[in-house]
Amino acid sequence: MLMPALKKLLERLDYQCVQGNPDIEISHLIYDSRKAGKDDLFVCIKGTAVDGHKFVGEVAQKGAAAIVVQEDVEAPEGVTVIKVEDTRYALALLSAAYFDHPAEKMRVIGVTGTKGKTTTTYMVKSILESAGYKVGLIGTIEAIIGDEVIPASNTTPESYIIQEYFHKMVETGCDCCVMEVSSQGLMMHRTAGFVFEIGIFTNIEPDHIGPNEHASFEEYLACKSMLFRQCRLGIVNKDDAHVEEILKGHTCEVETFGFSKDADIHAVNTKLVKRPGYLGVAYTVEGLLNFDVEIDVPGKFSVYNSLTAIAICRHFKVSKENILKALKVAKVKGRIEMVKVSDEFTLMIDYAHNAMALESLLTTLREYHPHRLVCLFGCGGNRAKSRRYEMGEVSGRMADLTIITSDNPRFEEPQAIIDDIKTGIAKTNGKYVEICDRKEAIAYAIHHGEPGDIIVLAGKGHEDYQEIKGKKYPMDERVLIAEILKEDQEKDQ
Repeated sequence: MLMPALKKLLERLDYQCVQGNPDIEISHLIYDSRKAGKDDLFVCIKGTAVDGHKFVGEVAQKGAAAIVVQEDVEAPEGVTVIKVEDTRYALALLSAAYFDHPAEKMRVIGVTGTKGKTTTTYMVKSILESAGYKVGLIGTIEAIIGDEVIPASNTTPESYIIQEYFHKMVETGCDCCVMEVSSQGLMMHRTAGFVFEIGIFTNIEPDHIGPNEHASFEEYLACKSMLFRQCRLGIVNKDDAHVEEILKGHTCEVETFGFSKDADIHAVNTKLVKRPGYLGVAYTVEGLLNFDVEIDVPGKFSVYNSLTAIAICRHFKVSKENILKALKVAKVKGRIEMVKVSDEFTLMIDYAHNAMALESLLTTLREYHPHRLVCLFGCGGNRAKSRRYEMGEVSGRMADLTIITSDNPRFEEPQAIIDDIKTGIAKTNGKYVEICDRKEAIAYAIHHGEPGDIIVLAGKGHEDYQEIKGKKYPMDERVLIAEILKEDQEKDQ
Protein backbone atom coordinates (compact mmCIF):
# COMPACT_ATOMS: atom_id res chain seq x y z
CA MET A 1 0.00 0.00 0.00
CA LEU A 2 1.07 3.58 -0.70
CA MET A 3 2.00 5.72 2.29
CA PRO A 4 -1.19 7.68 2.95
CA ALA A 5 -1.25 11.27 4.14
CA LEU A 6 -2.48 11.62 7.74
CA LYS A 7 -4.68 14.57 6.74
CA LYS A 8 -6.36 12.40 4.11
CA LEU A 9 -7.10 9.67 6.69
CA LEU A 10 -8.67 12.28 9.00
CA GLU A 11 -11.01 13.79 6.36
CA ARG A 12 -14.28 12.30 7.69
CA LEU A 13 -13.39 12.67 11.36
CA ASP A 14 -13.93 15.53 13.83
CA TYR A 15 -10.55 16.09 15.45
CA GLN A 16 -8.20 18.57 17.04
CA CYS A 17 -4.46 18.62 16.28
CA VAL A 18 -2.98 19.41 19.73
CA GLN A 19 0.67 18.90 18.75
CA GLY A 20 2.67 18.71 15.53
CA ASN A 21 1.29 18.74 12.01
CA PRO A 22 -1.29 16.51 10.25
CA ASP A 23 0.43 17.18 6.88
CA ILE A 24 2.66 14.12 7.17
CA GLU A 25 2.79 10.68 5.57
CA ILE A 26 2.00 7.56 7.55
CA SER A 27 3.49 4.13 6.90
CA HIS A 28 1.00 1.95 8.85
CA LEU A 29 -2.14 2.34 10.92
CA ILE A 30 -1.83 0.36 14.18
CA TYR A 31 -3.71 -0.03 17.49
CA ASP A 32 -1.36 -2.59 19.13
CA SER A 33 1.69 -0.86 20.63
CA ARG A 34 3.78 -4.02 20.18
CA LYS A 35 3.52 -3.62 16.39
CA ALA A 36 4.62 0.03 16.32
CA GLY A 37 7.37 1.03 13.89
CA LYS A 38 8.83 4.00 12.01
CA ASP A 39 6.32 6.62 10.75
CA ASP A 40 3.30 4.65 12.03
CA LEU A 41 0.02 6.15 13.21
CA PHE A 42 -0.90 4.67 16.61
CA VAL A 43 -4.51 4.80 17.86
CA CYS A 44 -4.76 4.64 21.68
CA ILE A 45 -7.66 2.28 22.44
CA LYS A 46 -9.00 2.13 25.98
CA GLY A 47 -9.82 -1.55 26.63
CA THR A 48 -11.16 -3.33 29.72
CA ALA A 49 -7.72 -4.63 30.64
CA VAL A 50 -5.24 -2.42 28.73
CA ASP A 51 -5.24 1.31 27.98
CA GLY A 52 -3.33 2.29 24.83
CA HIS A 53 -2.74 5.83 26.21
CA LYS A 54 -0.14 4.33 28.58
CA PHE A 55 2.07 3.27 25.67
CA VAL A 56 2.55 6.67 24.02
CA GLY A 57 6.21 6.92 25.14
CA GLU A 58 6.92 3.35 23.96
CA VAL A 59 5.48 3.83 20.45
CA ALA A 60 7.22 7.21 20.11
CA GLN A 61 10.52 5.51 20.94
CA LYS A 62 9.84 2.96 18.19
CA GLY A 63 9.49 5.80 15.68
CA ALA A 64 5.72 6.39 15.48
CA ALA A 65 5.01 9.65 13.67
CA ALA A 66 1.55 10.36 15.06
CA ILE A 67 -0.87 9.22 17.75
CA VAL A 68 -4.65 9.50 18.15
CA VAL A 69 -5.94 10.00 21.71
CA GLN A 70 -9.17 10.72 23.57
CA GLU A 71 -7.37 11.83 26.74
CA ASP A 72 -4.60 14.37 27.37
CA VAL A 73 -1.17 12.72 27.11
CA GLU A 74 2.45 13.82 27.20
CA ALA A 75 4.08 13.02 23.90
CA PRO A 76 7.68 13.70 22.82
CA GLU A 77 8.33 16.62 20.48
CA GLY A 78 8.15 15.64 16.84
CA VAL A 79 5.15 13.32 17.41
CA THR A 80 1.86 14.62 16.00
CA VAL A 81 -0.99 14.28 18.51
CA ILE A 82 -4.58 14.12 17.24
CA LYS A 83 -7.35 14.34 19.83
CA VAL A 84 -10.85 12.90 19.19
CA GLU A 85 -13.91 12.24 21.29
CA ASP A 86 -13.74 8.43 20.97
CA THR A 87 -10.68 6.55 19.71
CA ARG A 88 -12.67 3.36 18.90
CA TYR A 89 -14.91 5.38 16.59
CA ALA A 90 -11.83 7.12 15.18
CA LEU A 91 -10.13 3.76 14.50
CA ALA A 92 -13.14 2.64 12.44
CA LEU A 93 -13.12 5.80 10.28
CA LEU A 94 -9.33 5.84 9.96
CA SER A 95 -9.32 2.15 8.96
CA ALA A 96 -11.99 2.75 6.28
CA ALA A 97 -9.91 5.63 4.87
CA TYR A 98 -6.62 3.68 5.17
CA PHE A 99 -8.02 0.89 2.96
CA ASP A 100 -9.64 3.46 0.60
CA HIS A 101 -13.26 2.89 1.68
CA PRO A 102 -13.69 -0.67 0.30
CA ALA A 103 -17.30 -1.01 1.58
CA GLU A 104 -18.32 1.66 -0.94
CA LYS A 105 -17.18 -0.68 -3.74
CA MET A 106 -19.47 -3.57 -2.61
CA ARG A 107 -22.99 -4.18 -1.34
CA VAL A 108 -22.61 -4.99 2.37
CA ILE A 109 -25.37 -6.83 4.26
CA GLY A 110 -25.34 -6.83 8.09
CA VAL A 111 -27.33 -9.35 10.16
CA THR A 112 -27.97 -8.75 13.87
CA GLY A 113 -30.08 -10.62 16.45
CA THR A 114 -29.74 -13.09 19.31
CA LYS A 115 -30.31 -16.19 17.19
CA GLY A 116 -30.15 -17.09 13.53
CA LYS A 117 -27.31 -14.77 12.43
CA THR A 118 -24.88 -17.51 11.38
CA THR A 119 -27.36 -19.69 9.50
CA THR A 120 -28.93 -16.69 7.75
CA THR A 121 -25.56 -15.37 6.51
CA TYR A 122 -24.65 -18.77 5.00
CA MET A 123 -28.08 -19.04 3.35
CA VAL A 124 -27.68 -15.57 1.83
CA LYS A 125 -24.19 -16.45 0.59
CA SER A 126 -25.49 -19.68 -0.94
CA ILE A 127 -28.41 -17.96 -2.74
CA LEU A 128 -26.36 -15.04 -4.09
CA GLU A 129 -23.57 -17.32 -5.30
CA SER A 130 -26.06 -19.57 -7.08
CA ALA A 131 -27.17 -16.42 -8.97
CA GLY A 132 -23.59 -15.64 -10.02
CA TYR A 133 -22.54 -13.09 -7.38
CA LYS A 134 -19.14 -13.33 -5.71
CA VAL A 135 -19.80 -13.09 -1.95
CA GLY A 136 -17.49 -12.55 1.02
CA LEU A 137 -18.58 -13.54 4.54
CA ILE A 138 -17.62 -12.37 8.05
CA GLY A 139 -19.12 -14.38 10.89
CA THR A 140 -18.94 -16.23 14.20
CA ILE A 141 -17.27 -19.31 12.72
CA GLU A 142 -15.00 -17.82 10.05
CA ALA A 143 -14.37 -15.14 7.46
CA ILE A 144 -14.48 -16.31 3.84
CA ILE A 145 -12.67 -14.22 1.19
CA GLY A 146 -12.55 -15.96 -2.18
CA ASP A 147 -10.82 -19.29 -1.51
CA GLU A 148 -9.34 -18.07 1.79
CA VAL A 149 -11.01 -19.20 5.04
CA ILE A 150 -9.93 -17.41 8.24
CA PRO A 151 -11.14 -18.83 11.62
CA ALA A 152 -12.93 -16.19 13.70
CA SER A 153 -12.11 -15.09 17.27
CA ASN A 154 -15.00 -12.54 17.56
CA THR A 155 -18.42 -12.51 15.88
CA THR A 156 -17.66 -8.99 14.65
CA PRO A 157 -13.89 -8.37 14.40
CA GLU A 158 -12.14 -5.09 15.27
CA SER A 159 -12.92 -2.28 12.80
CA TYR A 160 -9.41 -2.39 11.26
CA ILE A 161 -9.78 -6.14 10.56
CA ILE A 162 -13.26 -5.61 9.03
CA GLN A 163 -11.87 -2.97 6.66
CA GLU A 164 -8.86 -5.16 5.83
CA TYR A 165 -11.24 -8.02 5.00
CA PHE A 166 -13.40 -5.68 2.86
CA HIS A 167 -10.26 -4.53 1.03
CA LYS A 168 -9.23 -8.14 0.32
CA MET A 169 -12.79 -8.94 -0.84
CA VAL A 170 -12.73 -6.06 -3.33
CA GLU A 171 -9.30 -7.20 -4.53
CA THR A 172 -10.58 -10.76 -5.11
CA GLY A 173 -13.56 -9.44 -7.10
CA CYS A 174 -16.36 -9.73 -4.50
CA ASP A 175 -19.41 -7.64 -5.31
CA CYS A 176 -21.18 -8.39 -2.00
CA CYS A 177 -20.35 -9.15 1.60
CA VAL A 178 -22.69 -10.63 4.19
CA MET A 179 -21.65 -10.31 7.83
CA GLU A 180 -22.87 -11.02 11.33
CA VAL A 181 -23.12 -7.88 13.42
CA SER A 182 -22.98 -8.38 17.18
CA SER A 183 -24.30 -5.92 19.75
CA GLN A 184 -20.75 -5.70 21.13
CA GLY A 185 -19.46 -4.85 17.66
CA LEU A 186 -22.03 -2.05 17.32
CA MET A 187 -21.40 -0.75 20.85
CA MET A 188 -17.64 -0.63 20.22
CA HIS A 189 -18.08 1.13 16.84
CA ARG A 190 -16.44 -1.75 14.95
CA THR A 191 -18.89 -1.24 12.10
CA ALA A 192 -18.63 2.55 11.99
CA GLY A 193 -17.12 4.27 8.94
CA PHE A 194 -19.43 2.79 6.28
CA VAL A 195 -23.11 2.30 5.47
CA PHE A 196 -24.70 -1.14 5.11
CA GLU A 197 -26.77 -1.61 1.98
CA ILE A 198 -29.16 -3.81 4.03
CA GLY A 199 -29.42 -4.26 7.82
CA ILE A 200 -31.31 -7.27 9.23
CA PHE A 201 -32.88 -7.89 12.63
CA THR A 202 -33.70 -11.57 13.32
CA ASN A 203 -34.91 -11.59 16.96
CA ILE A 204 -33.82 -10.64 20.47
CA GLU A 205 -33.78 -12.46 23.82
CA PRO A 206 -32.07 -11.60 27.12
CA ASP A 207 -28.51 -12.74 26.38
CA HIS A 208 -25.00 -11.31 26.70
CA ILE A 209 -26.01 -9.47 29.88
CA GLY A 210 -23.25 -9.34 32.47
CA PRO A 211 -19.67 -8.25 33.21
CA ASN A 212 -17.71 -7.23 30.09
CA GLU A 213 -20.90 -7.52 28.00
CA HIS A 214 -24.08 -5.42 28.41
CA ALA A 215 -25.17 -3.83 31.67
CA SER A 216 -28.88 -4.47 30.96
CA PHE A 217 -31.34 -5.78 28.40
CA GLU A 218 -32.19 -2.15 27.56
CA GLU A 219 -28.57 -1.47 26.66
CA TYR A 220 -28.45 -4.69 24.61
CA LEU A 221 -31.56 -3.52 22.69
CA ALA A 222 -30.16 -0.02 22.19
CA CYS A 223 -26.92 -1.42 20.74
CA LYS A 224 -28.78 -3.71 18.30
CA SER A 225 -30.90 -0.74 17.17
CA MET A 226 -27.77 1.18 16.09
CA LEU A 227 -27.63 -0.90 12.91
CA PHE A 228 -30.81 0.78 11.66
CA ARG A 229 -29.15 4.17 11.74
CA GLN A 230 -26.30 2.77 9.67
CA CYS A 231 -28.07 1.07 6.75
CA ARG A 232 -30.07 2.13 3.68
CA LEU A 233 -32.71 -0.60 4.03
CA GLY A 234 -33.73 -2.34 7.27
CA ILE A 235 -35.46 -5.75 7.09
CA VAL A 236 -36.89 -6.74 10.47
CA ASN A 237 -38.82 -9.59 12.09
CA LYS A 238 -42.41 -8.36 12.42
CA ASP A 239 -43.21 -11.11 14.99
CA ASP A 240 -40.60 -10.04 17.55
CA ALA A 241 -42.06 -8.28 20.60
CA HIS A 242 -39.22 -5.72 20.62
CA VAL A 243 -39.26 -4.75 16.94
CA GLU A 244 -40.55 -1.21 17.66
CA GLU A 245 -37.71 -0.56 20.12
CA ILE A 246 -35.21 -1.92 17.58
CA LEU A 247 -36.50 0.56 14.98
CA LYS A 248 -36.51 3.52 17.41
CA GLY A 249 -34.75 6.44 15.73
CA HIS A 250 -34.13 4.47 12.51
CA THR A 251 -33.00 6.40 9.44
CA CYS A 252 -33.50 3.63 6.87
CA GLU A 253 -36.35 2.34 4.74
CA VAL A 254 -38.08 -0.61 6.45
CA GLU A 255 -39.42 -3.98 5.25
CA THR A 256 -40.76 -6.80 7.41
CA PHE A 257 -40.83 -10.60 7.42
CA GLY A 258 -42.37 -13.25 9.70
CA PHE A 259 -45.43 -15.42 10.19
CA SER A 260 -47.66 -12.37 10.66
CA LYS A 261 -49.99 -11.76 7.70
CA ASP A 262 -49.10 -8.06 8.03
CA ALA A 263 -45.43 -8.76 7.25
CA ASP A 264 -44.26 -7.80 3.73
CA ILE A 265 -42.97 -11.33 3.25
CA HIS A 266 -44.59 -14.04 5.37
CA ALA A 267 -44.68 -17.82 5.73
CA VAL A 268 -47.91 -19.85 5.68
CA ASN A 269 -48.77 -23.57 5.62
CA THR A 270 -45.68 -24.62 7.57
CA LYS A 271 -45.20 -28.43 7.64
CA LEU A 272 -42.52 -30.54 9.29
CA VAL A 273 -40.93 -33.02 6.87
CA LYS A 274 -39.59 -36.34 8.14
CA ARG A 275 -38.06 -39.15 6.07
CA PRO A 276 -35.57 -41.93 7.02
CA GLY A 277 -32.37 -40.19 8.16
CA TYR A 278 -33.83 -36.79 7.18
CA LEU A 279 -35.60 -33.90 8.91
CA GLY A 280 -36.73 -30.72 7.23
CA VAL A 281 -39.47 -28.13 6.97
CA ALA A 282 -41.72 -26.91 4.13
CA TYR A 283 -43.80 -23.71 3.81
CA THR A 284 -45.25 -21.22 1.36
CA VAL A 285 -43.89 -17.68 0.95
CA GLU A 286 -46.56 -15.01 0.46
CA GLY A 287 -46.57 -11.23 0.14
CA LEU A 288 -43.96 -9.51 -2.03
CA LEU A 289 -43.01 -12.99 -3.34
CA ASN A 290 -45.12 -16.14 -3.75
CA PHE A 291 -43.75 -19.72 -3.96
CA ASP A 292 -43.31 -23.01 -2.05
CA VAL A 293 -40.08 -23.75 -0.14
CA GLU A 294 -38.54 -26.90 1.38
CA ILE A 295 -35.30 -26.83 3.35
CA ASP A 296 -33.16 -29.61 4.80
CA VAL A 297 -32.96 -28.02 8.24
CA PRO A 298 -35.62 -28.81 10.86
CA GLY A 299 -37.71 -26.49 12.99
CA LYS A 300 -39.71 -23.27 13.00
CA PHE A 301 -36.57 -21.14 13.40
CA SER A 302 -35.36 -22.58 10.06
CA VAL A 303 -38.44 -21.00 8.47
CA TYR A 304 -37.39 -17.66 9.99
CA ASN A 305 -33.76 -18.03 8.84
CA SER A 306 -34.68 -18.98 5.26
CA LEU A 307 -37.43 -16.33 5.10
CA THR A 308 -34.89 -13.70 6.17
CA ALA A 309 -32.49 -14.86 3.46
CA ILE A 310 -35.30 -14.69 0.85
CA ALA A 311 -36.28 -11.16 2.00
CA ILE A 312 -32.65 -10.05 1.54
CA CYS A 313 -32.00 -11.73 -1.80
CA ARG A 314 -35.18 -10.24 -3.29
CA HIS A 315 -33.12 -7.05 -3.60
CA PHE A 316 -30.62 -8.72 -5.91
CA LYS A 317 -30.97 -10.22 -9.39
CA VAL A 318 -31.94 -13.65 -8.11
CA SER A 319 -34.54 -16.02 -9.58
CA LYS A 320 -36.99 -18.17 -7.61
CA GLU A 321 -35.07 -21.22 -8.97
CA ASN A 322 -31.81 -19.82 -7.59
CA ILE A 323 -33.40 -19.36 -4.17
CA LEU A 324 -34.94 -22.85 -4.00
CA LYS A 325 -31.81 -24.61 -5.26
CA ALA A 326 -29.51 -22.71 -2.90
CA LEU A 327 -31.69 -23.23 0.19
CA LYS A 328 -31.60 -27.00 -0.41
CA VAL A 329 -27.81 -27.09 -0.25
CA ALA A 330 -27.07 -24.27 2.25
CA LYS A 331 -25.43 -25.87 5.27
CA VAL A 332 -23.70 -24.43 8.29
CA LYS A 333 -21.05 -26.54 9.92
CA GLY A 334 -22.22 -27.56 13.38
CA ARG A 335 -25.68 -25.96 13.23
CA ILE A 336 -28.23 -28.83 13.15
CA GLU A 337 -25.85 -30.49 10.72
CA MET A 338 -27.21 -33.90 9.75
CA VAL A 339 -24.66 -36.65 9.20
CA LYS A 340 -25.97 -39.72 7.38
CA VAL A 341 -25.02 -42.93 9.22
CA SER A 342 -28.22 -45.00 8.88
CA ASP A 343 -31.63 -45.11 7.20
CA GLU A 344 -33.06 -46.23 10.54
CA PHE A 345 -32.33 -43.13 12.66
CA THR A 346 -31.18 -39.51 12.30
CA LEU A 347 -27.84 -38.27 13.64
CA MET A 348 -26.88 -34.61 13.83
CA ILE A 349 -24.21 -32.27 15.20
CA ASP A 350 -25.10 -28.97 16.86
CA TYR A 351 -23.25 -26.22 18.68
CA ALA A 352 -25.82 -25.92 21.53
CA HIS A 353 -23.45 -25.35 24.46
CA ASN A 354 -25.66 -23.73 27.09
CA ALA A 355 -29.03 -24.58 28.64
CA MET A 356 -31.04 -22.05 26.58
CA ALA A 357 -29.63 -23.28 23.25
CA LEU A 358 -30.00 -26.95 24.26
CA GLU A 359 -33.62 -26.49 25.35
CA SER A 360 -34.45 -24.70 22.10
CA LEU A 361 -32.80 -27.50 20.06
CA LEU A 362 -34.47 -30.38 21.94
CA THR A 363 -37.87 -28.61 21.79
CA THR A 364 -37.49 -28.36 17.99
CA LEU A 365 -36.52 -32.03 17.64
CA ARG A 366 -39.39 -33.16 19.91
CA GLU A 367 -41.84 -31.72 17.36
CA TYR A 368 -40.77 -34.52 14.96
CA HIS A 369 -42.07 -37.16 17.44
CA PRO A 370 -38.95 -39.36 17.48
CA HIS A 371 -39.03 -42.93 18.81
CA ARG A 372 -36.36 -41.67 21.27
CA LEU A 373 -34.57 -38.36 21.55
CA VAL A 374 -30.93 -39.09 22.48
CA CYS A 375 -28.71 -36.21 23.59
CA LEU A 376 -24.91 -36.55 23.86
CA PHE A 377 -22.98 -33.67 25.40
CA GLY A 378 -20.30 -32.52 27.82
CA CYS A 379 -19.45 -29.10 29.28
CA GLY A 380 -16.37 -26.92 29.07
CA GLY A 381 -13.93 -26.75 31.97
CA ASN A 382 -12.99 -23.49 33.76
CA ARG A 383 -16.45 -22.08 33.10
CA ALA A 384 -19.44 -21.50 35.39
CA LYS A 385 -20.55 -24.71 37.13
CA SER A 386 -24.14 -23.50 36.87
CA ARG A 387 -24.02 -24.18 33.10
CA ARG A 388 -23.36 -27.87 33.83
CA TYR A 389 -26.22 -28.21 36.29
CA GLU A 390 -28.59 -26.38 33.92
CA MET A 391 -27.63 -28.41 30.83
CA GLY A 392 -27.88 -31.65 32.83
CA GLU A 393 -31.35 -30.69 34.01
CA VAL A 394 -32.54 -29.69 30.51
CA SER A 395 -31.29 -32.91 28.91
CA GLY A 396 -32.60 -35.07 31.78
CA ARG A 397 -36.04 -33.46 31.40
CA MET A 398 -36.27 -33.39 27.61
CA ALA A 399 -34.23 -36.32 26.23
CA ASP A 400 -35.16 -39.99 26.53
CA LEU A 401 -31.49 -40.83 26.98
CA THR A 402 -28.55 -38.58 27.84
CA ILE A 403 -25.00 -39.69 27.06
CA ILE A 404 -22.67 -37.59 29.22
CA THR A 405 -19.15 -37.24 27.86
CA SER A 406 -16.20 -34.83 27.71
CA ASP A 407 -16.14 -31.49 25.85
CA ASN A 408 -13.19 -29.09 26.38
CA PRO A 409 -12.08 -29.95 29.93
CA ARG A 410 -9.32 -27.29 29.76
CA PHE A 411 -7.57 -27.43 33.15
CA GLU A 412 -10.27 -29.42 34.94
CA GLU A 413 -10.66 -33.17 35.31
CA PRO A 414 -13.26 -34.47 32.82
CA GLN A 415 -14.82 -36.72 35.45
CA ALA A 416 -15.39 -33.78 37.82
CA ILE A 417 -17.30 -31.96 35.04
CA ILE A 418 -19.37 -35.11 34.33
CA ASP A 419 -20.22 -35.36 38.05
CA ASP A 420 -21.51 -31.75 37.97
CA ILE A 421 -23.72 -32.54 34.95
CA LYS A 422 -25.08 -35.58 36.84
CA THR A 423 -26.06 -33.24 39.71
CA GLY A 424 -28.37 -31.44 37.24
CA ILE A 425 -29.75 -34.66 35.77
CA ALA A 426 -30.50 -35.95 39.29
CA LYS A 427 -33.23 -33.27 39.54
CA THR A 428 -35.13 -35.18 36.81
CA ASN A 429 -36.11 -38.78 36.09
CA GLY A 430 -33.97 -38.80 32.96
CA LYS A 431 -32.01 -41.91 31.98
CA TYR A 432 -28.33 -41.44 31.31
CA VAL A 433 -25.02 -43.21 30.65
CA GLU A 434 -21.60 -41.68 31.17
CA ILE A 435 -18.71 -42.38 28.78
CA CYS A 436 -15.80 -40.01 29.30
CA ASP A 437 -14.05 -40.57 25.95
CA ARG A 438 -16.01 -38.63 23.33
CA LYS A 439 -15.28 -41.02 20.46
CA GLU A 440 -16.42 -43.99 22.56
CA ALA A 441 -19.54 -42.05 23.54
CA ILE A 442 -20.38 -41.32 19.88
CA ALA A 443 -19.77 -44.98 18.98
CA TYR A 444 -22.17 -46.00 21.78
CA ALA A 445 -24.84 -43.60 20.42
CA ILE A 446 -24.49 -45.01 16.88
CA HIS A 447 -24.37 -48.67 17.94
CA HIS A 448 -27.42 -48.31 20.20
CA GLY A 449 -29.47 -46.22 17.76
CA GLU A 450 -33.03 -47.57 17.36
CA PRO A 451 -35.42 -47.14 14.39
CA GLY A 452 -36.99 -43.65 14.50
CA ASP A 453 -34.41 -42.21 16.96
CA ILE A 454 -33.07 -38.69 16.67
CA ILE A 455 -29.55 -38.52 18.08
CA VAL A 456 -27.92 -35.15 18.63
CA LEU A 457 -24.22 -34.58 19.42
CA ALA A 458 -24.35 -31.23 21.19
CA GLY A 459 -21.75 -28.69 22.29
CA LYS A 460 -18.88 -28.95 19.82
CA GLY A 461 -20.61 -27.95 16.59
CA HIS A 462 -18.10 -26.41 14.19
CA GLU A 463 -15.16 -26.84 16.59
CA ASP A 464 -12.50 -29.23 15.34
CA TYR A 465 -10.41 -29.52 18.51
CA GLN A 466 -10.50 -30.58 22.13
CA GLU A 467 -8.72 -28.41 24.70
CA ILE A 468 -6.96 -30.37 27.46
CA LYS A 469 -4.52 -28.85 30.01
CA GLY A 470 -3.97 -25.74 27.90
CA LYS A 471 -3.32 -27.61 24.65
CA LYS A 472 -5.66 -28.01 21.67
CA TYR A 473 -5.81 -31.48 20.14
CA PRO A 474 -7.44 -32.15 16.74
CA MET A 475 -10.94 -33.58 17.21
CA ASP A 476 -13.67 -33.21 14.63
CA GLU A 477 -16.90 -35.12 15.29
CA ARG A 478 -17.38 -35.73 11.55
CA VAL A 479 -13.96 -37.41 11.45
CA LEU A 480 -14.79 -39.46 14.57
CA ILE A 481 -18.08 -40.65 12.98
CA ALA A 482 -16.26 -41.63 9.75
CA GLU A 483 -13.61 -43.52 11.79
CA ILE A 484 -16.31 -45.38 13.79
CA LEU A 485 -18.16 -46.42 10.61
CA LYS A 486 -14.92 -47.54 8.96
CA GLU A 487 -13.90 -49.56 12.04
CA ASP A 488 -17.38 -51.17 12.09
CA GLN A 489 -17.04 -52.09 8.42
CA GLU A 490 -13.62 -53.65 8.99
CA LYS A 491 -14.98 -55.73 11.90
CA ASP A 492 -17.77 -57.05 9.68
CA GLN A 493 -15.39 -58.22 6.97
